Amino acid sequence: MSEPPPRGAERDLFRDTWVRYLGYANEVGEAFRSLVPVSVVWLSYGVSSSYVLADAIDKGKKAGDVPSPEAGRSTRVTVAMVDTFVWQALASVAIPGFTINRVCAASLYILGTATRWPLAVRRWTTTALGLLAIPIIIHPIDRSVDFLLDSSVRKLYPSVEKPSSS
Repeated sequence: MSEPPPRGAERDLFRDTWVRYLGYANEVGEAFRSLVPVSVVWLSYGVSSSYVLADAIDKGKKAGDVPSPEAGRSTRVTVAMVDTFVWQALASVAIPGFTINRVCAASLYILGTATRWPLAVRRWTTTALGLLAIPIIIHPIDRSVDFLLDSSVRKLYPSVEKPSSS
């Protein structure tokens, strides 16, 4: 989770509380893919995607609440929402979901070829490996998405204050 906000700063519901963990639901779903029906995995993506959408809306509302000339308000709101949505969609859903999916698929395959363990043991081991990989992949993915957006889409934004999406 991110650093605690400075004293006197407003606490961000989507970044500084337990709600942040809803963004990891799809990674947990991917880790359990070999044990649960695929509908459960898709439900986990629904939870994560809802988190992403809610965070983008929240950041847009906060950007709209900043007192300033009305002419720049809609641009500021749009930039905040788009930046948050793209960042969260990549850093919380797409890239980590794909990564955990591949870690689990590879581990299940390797365990199947390298061991004589029963299928149930291989599936539970794969799930454990997927869950253990989640905290390891979070920060490198976050930093990579920051770099990607700073190098691409954020260069297109009008000269307004850079959104804080991570």
